[in-house]
Amino acid sequence: MTRDAILNNIKVRFKNTIKDFSERSPKRIYIEIDPKDISEIVKYLFVDLRARFNIASGMDANSHTEILYHFTFDKLGFIVSIRVKLDRDNPKIDSITPIIKGAEWIEREMHELIGIDFPGHPNLKRLLLPDDWPQGVYPLRNDYKEWDKNAIRDRGI
Repeated sequence: MTRDAILNNIKVRFKNTIKDFSERSPKRIYIEIDPKDISEIVKYLFVDLRARFNIASGMDANSHTEILYHFTFDKLGFIVSIRVKLDRDNPKIDSITPIIKGAEWIEREMHELIGIDFPGHPNLKRLLLPDDWPQGVYPLRNDYKEWDKNAIRDRGI
């Protein structure tokens, strides 16, 4: 299947799901969807179209929390990134680990560092932060305040 055929199939199949479709270059496509639709589109990309799950990246955008799920079509040389915007006060989205086992650690990282909840994840235990790190304190949120006044950490400031 060609790049154009893949993109047209996605547009047709998810015409009622896609909120925004942006081709930033021939190699980078961004598709914004509602969080409730993540499992369906991930399954289509990964299982049906055989795209490689590259990584997911999460960030605090002040007004919302955002995740980009990056899928690579290696033989055709382009990446499709699925964008979801979550409620910043209650960031929650279904885990994609039932579809892609390899997403387990990146979801744990986003849970731990940004505070995103992933219902359906098999094991949301700590991955990076020390055991004494307080619950509800997320170091990659823009409003993060150092909780340990005696800590010496390089925060790039």
